[in-house]
Amino acid sequence: MVSELADARELAQMRDLERLVIAKSVLYTMGEHDPTDRQRQYIPPLYDPEKRALMGEDPRLKPMPSNPTLMDFFRYRFSLAQQHLLQSAKLARKNGCSEKVIMACLLHDIAVVGFIRADHGYWGAQLVEPYVDEEVSWAIRAHQALRFYPDESVDYSYPDNYARWFGENYLPDEYDQQLYKEAVNHKWYMTARLICVNDLYSFDPNVVVKLEDFTDIIGRNFKQPEEGLGFDSSPVAHMWRTIIWPTKFL
Repeated sequence: MVSELADARELAQMRDLERLVIAKSVLYTMGEHDPTDRQRQYIPPLYDPEKRALMGEDPRLKPMPSNPTLMDFFRYRFSLAQQHLLQSAKLARKNGCSEKVIMACLLHDIAVVGFIRADHGYWGAQLVEPYVDEEVSWAIRAHQALRFYPDESVDYSYPDNYARWFGENYLPDEYDQQLYKEAVNHKWYMTARLICVNDLYSFDPNVVVKLEDFTDIIGRNFKQPEEGLGFDSSPVAHMWRTIIWPTKFL
């Protein structure tokens, strides 16, 4: 009986999907397709009277609570690569780092696991800026540049993976070089540097760190809006809403 109900629910969901126009923003397909190519331009099939545009929840995704917390985004939207963040935060705690550093490690690649990879330090810092101490958001932004530069004083070397991924002679973009120059003499330099020190640059698939291990640290260091992330009228609320409804038509 239970399996029959599940099958019926899945069939109804498939029918709902057939009636929906689920949009993909240009950013999601750029590179796979040239958005200026007239031969391959995408025109949503809204001329079909049987179809309607998706303007809310995507039935293919887990539903979010009405007042979502940071932990809800980890549970329902962030990719499994969040283990990298959890493992980095666990390492920072093991190394005796302050709660600010642990929080920064927990959030340092938040853009990668839930939003946009490119310039992830900038996007990640902006996402959390209204909700964390200024030192934490600054460190998240600065780590984008610092990770390319060794610091012998804390035994931080250029990551071996970077040489493999980007090539032996890779140089950071000029704006990252400038960010490094600004960060290296900044009062919060070491907070950002400790993100790099505790950044594993990969994660062990055989190790699973529980998000709940950081409930207290998140509670003390993340100013959760009562209305829920995405609904508090902050300057970045729209970014959180985009993560909630990534395929919304408009």
